Amino acid sequence: MGHTATAQAGSGGLKATEHRLANGLRVVLSEDHLTPVAAVCLWYDVGSRHEVKGRTGLAHLFEHLMFQGSKQVQGNGHFELVQGAGGSLNGTTSFERTNYFETMPAHQLELALWLEADRMGSLLAALDEESMENQRDVVKNERRQRYDNVPYGTAFERLTALVFPDGHPYHHTPIGSMADLDAATLEDARAFFRTYYAPNNAVLSVVGDIDPEQTLAWVEKYFGSIPSHDGKPDPRDGHLTDVIGEELREVVEEDVPARALMAAYRLPADGTRPCDAADLALTILGGGESSRLHNRLVRRDRTAVAAGFGLLRLAGAPSMGWLDVKTSAGVEVPDIEAAVDEELARFAAEGPTAEEMERAQAQLEREWLDRLGTVAGRADELCRFAVLFGDPQLALTAVRRVLEVTADEVREVAARHLRPDNRGVLVYEPTKGGADDRTGGDQTDSDDDEEGADQ
Repeated sequence: MGHTATAQAGSGGLKATEHRLANGLRVVLSEDHLTPVAAVCLWYDVGSRHEVKGRTGLAHLFEHLMFQGSKQVQGNGHFELVQGAGGSLNGTTSFERTNYFETMPAHQLELALWLEADRMGSLLAALDEESMENQRDVVKNERRQRYDNVPYGTAFERLTALVFPDGHPYHHTPIGSMADLDAATLEDARAFFRTYYAPNNAVLSVVGDIDPEQTLAWVEKYFGSIPSHDGKPDPRDGHLTDVIGEELREVVEEDVPARALMAAYRLPADGTRPCDAADLALTILGGGESSRLHNRLVRRDRTAVAAGFGLLRLAGAPSMGWLDVKTSAGVEVPDIEAAVDEELARFAAEGPTAEEMERAQAQLEREWLDRLGTVAGRADELCRFAVLFGDPQLALTAVRRVLEVTADEVREVAARHLRPDNRGVLVYEPTKGGADDRTGGDQTDSDDDEEGADQ
């Protein structure tokens, strides 16, 4: 049975219909005939938070294995078939989910649906030691390239471990450790698939130039016979106190281009109004060249070459506010930290100006509309709200909720959370040549929780 959403304020008239197959697969369809393309997005409710000690990185490793062939598609065939049909594809893993997605010419939609169903239903027929070893090496190489062998590469991993205590399901990042990647066995991967890769643990969205009736018929044809599985354990509780209660600090001496101050603050969980208020606060404080921290540190004081503040939204645990400042030559980190704390204290006391609120809301509105305006972005958001919050329709009203937040709410969330006793701090000190003759590196991406499967 399906139902059609009515157009909501702030959704631009977008609509989506919801359906559920007998095996539990949730299906969300959204027509958009602007261009002759269609996006397929499949979210599985499994991420690194579902992993157990000693097997970190298994969710991300398995995402790679999903591109190594299935019963009717051998080797790299998934990529070859989609790209040969003029489409694009990939997959990513985060703390809270694993997703797979294709954007196809509209007349090739059936191919994408068949491919996703084939690996959901028959991956174990192709999963063997050879593919396991192949992708284990790929993931280990990805860890070296993105974490271990680049400046500031382990910052996200270190700060996550500070903000989320040992034993917490978000204490480790999706990439996993080298030791755990080496320890993963073929039987671990098979058990992982049987537990989590079932239709009743997934949401499928299809957005674009589609015939909903025909699309649903294809979904039923290819996914309908895949059996459900009821053995999935509940994820461990990720709730924590609103405020850490102390500052946690680590100094890292590495061969980096410049001294750096990074910090992670605990913030309200995703899906809440305070989280939207926190997003606005961080946008005003560190979202681009018009932000307070950029104006203070880069333009006025010239003590930093880059200064940013971003939000990592998490639904099953406190979200993280991610501060990243790279110093100018000869500047010491304590000077930067004092200036940052002064700006945060001023903001907590006075709140944003009307002009700052208008600019930040416009910026977030544009970002949301950019996401919803593409078939791939809308498909992903429909899946996100269905998996994490139980209702895909919430994606179509997200813009409205951001615009409803008040300046008082923004000030209150900053006063409660953006304080020294609610953060993990990482200080980078260069070991070679010193910071005086170096230039600053790029800002750390606030989406570093995602690990992908580029081929």
